[in-house]
Amino acid sequence: MRITVLAGGVGGSRFVRGVREECARRWPDGQGGTEASVTVIVNTGDDLWLAGVRLMPDFDSLLYSLAGVNDTERGWGRAGETERVSAELREWGVGWPWFTLGDLDLGTHLARTAWLGEGATPSEVAERLQRRWPLGVRLIPATDTEVDTYVEVADPDAPGGERELHFQEWWTRYRAALPARAFRQRNIASARPAPGVVEAITGADLVLVAPSNPVVSIGTIVAVPGIREALASTPAPTVGVSPIIGGKVVRGMADACLTAIGVETDAAAVARHYGARSSGGLLDGWLVDETDAAAVAALEGIGLSVASVPLWMRDLDTSAALAGAAIDLAAETSGAREAR
Repeated sequence: MRITVLAGGVGGSRFVRGVREECARRWPDGQGGTEASVTVIVNTGDDLWLAGVRLMPDFDSLLYSLAGVNDTERGWGRAGETERVSAELREWGVGWPWFTLGDLDLGTHLARTAWLGEGATPSEVAERLQRRWPLGVRLIPATDTEVDTYVEVADPDAPGGERELHFQEWWTRYRAALPARAFRQRNIASARPAPGVVEAITGADLVLVAPSNPVVSIGTIVAVPGIREALASTPAPTVGVSPIIGGKVVRGMADACLTAIGVETDAAAVARHYGARSSGGLLDGWLVDETDAAAVAALEGIGLSVASVPLWMRDLDTSAALAGAAIDLAAETSGAREAR
């Protein structure tokens, strides 16, 4: 079984841990791992340069979570973190005072920046970082091109009545409270999938879309030229998991992102935003929470296989159960397609 997951953020990390665990339970290798192959295509739109180092927040969240060294209370960064370097940088007026880099986390950023400076690509750096811990999955950045996301917000004091902020400033400093007009990934038109990305999609037995931010995480991955085409052509069923439960975001401020692109904060609305592959969209199947079961029939009417299951990932068991539901729905989807 070859499974490819599109993911970003904390929700993506929790889901991927669930996928890894469910695979170990279904297809054990006898050594605590799995005979299944799991590849994760990671959002790079949140990446940025800060204080002279390259940060890849979504990649690092997945790396730390899968390695078991993440801060589970905060949901991001390293466990047992200290922040002495960030405090010193603030004294020097370097970086963003409201964007704290932990000392252990900064070590990752420094290693990444050093390797980039030696000529390595982001995907080559990603491979090196993964050698430190036995992750049980393979992480690949969506692209080696820098496609940092910028947010256009209204500003009556700025020329033209608007200004651009890096996504991290809008998200972390302002907590998405400034109404966004648009999201723009720089260099996206000239970007190309990182080595192995297209092959991971077209050669998969199953493609899963994690319950990550549909606009700036999954949206950025799919916007890389060549990735949407790979998703359209893969023979594997593609199943997504709703990041919305009962009209509310599970985590973060994805509702502010959805509002900016005119999509309702609703499980069915996000499914329609992604679209059914039978009509030129991304998905064959879609999982909604039990509280959104009323949407199942309408979504089946647009060509999706839909199931309502518990979506809350409270621990490893519930995350694995959710991954198992996605795998089961994919099998049902494949059977229905073969029957037709």
